Amino acid sequence: MDLNRFARRRYSDGPTPIEPLPRFSSALAASCPGGVGPEVWVKRDDLLGLSPGGNKTRKLEFLVADALAQGADTLITCGAPQSNHCRITLSAAIREGLSCRFVIEERVPGSYSDEANGNHFLFRLMGVESISVVPAGTDMAAAMQKEADTLASQGRKAYVIPGGGSNALGSLGYVSCAMELQQQMLDAGMHFDALVVGSGSSGTHAGLLAGFEALGMDLPIIGIGVSRDPAQQAPIVLDLARQVCSLIGVDAGRLQERLHCVGGFWQPKYSVPNRRMVEAVHMLARTEALLLDPVYTGKIMAGLIGLARESRWSAGQRILFLHTGGMPSLFWNPAPLLGTAELAP
Repeated sequence: MDLNRFARRRYSDGPTPIEPLPRFSSALAASCPGGVGPEVWVKRDDLLGLSPGGNKTRKLEFLVADALAQGADTLITCGAPQSNHCRITLSAAIREGLSCRFVIEERVPGSYSDEANGNHFLFRLMGVESISVVPAGTDMAAAMQKEADTLASQGRKAYVIPGGGSNALGSLGYVSCAMELQQQMLDAGMHFDALVVGSGSSGTHAGLLAGFEALGMDLPIIGIGVSRDPAQQAPIVLDLARQVCSLIGVDAGRLQERLHCVGGFWQPKYSVPNRRMVEAVHMLARTEALLLDPVYTGKIMAGLIGLARESRWSAGQRILFLHTGGMPSLFWNPAPLLGTAELAP
């Protein structure tokens, strides 16, 4: 499989490390039936380039290259309040000398504030050109196109990036990650029994699924939903993974049987804290000094912990957790993590 035919910008220096989590693994085992649990490792995609790192960087390497090839002077993208994707897109725009605009979908009423900390502070600090806030359920593609049309009327050229960078071209970032992971495992003689990833806008999950299929990798991918349960999430992942396979010229016949989505850990709503997320963030911070965020990685790790406690994996099995970043969101609303707010179960 050769991705060199696709234009690409490079924002990271070398592969992200794979590290063991021995203290966390011991703490997790102590909370599992019989006091035994899997050996957990982490792939540090939170250390990718573009300030301050995260999985969207891989997608933007391909998307921004396409924007530049088309002569764009402005990137337009969308997300929820505190969007990591928006923040990293802004970082890429700055790196390339482009302007950047956001359309923010206020999925939880009252959750957007110009004066908020976390990513909202970084939006202002890094100089986003404009932010349009729209209510939940808005047609985000149409809202972004409206922004692009406004710029076109001014003689400018916008490039619209979908939420999460999750289209077939952006998902090539995680086809590339699959290649990187395969080489790391080969070089180090590593074996893993499952890869646990977040599944939201689906570019990461779908890209890995297509990449593993192209490479003949049998490592199971467990997608922990951050905004939907499997009945709604799985078709989104499958459709995008098929698009990616078509783009890279790979047969998509086995994708459905390899697709595995897990729900139940994101409720009560996307981005709304729950107790299992708080426990996961505390466990990683206090055993490994590894910071998770409350919206994505905290709930994804809560899913890994929950599956381990259900005896999904036996003692000695190795589970790889893909850390997709998001640390600035820790500073948005610390009350739930400090125990000073009511939480859902």
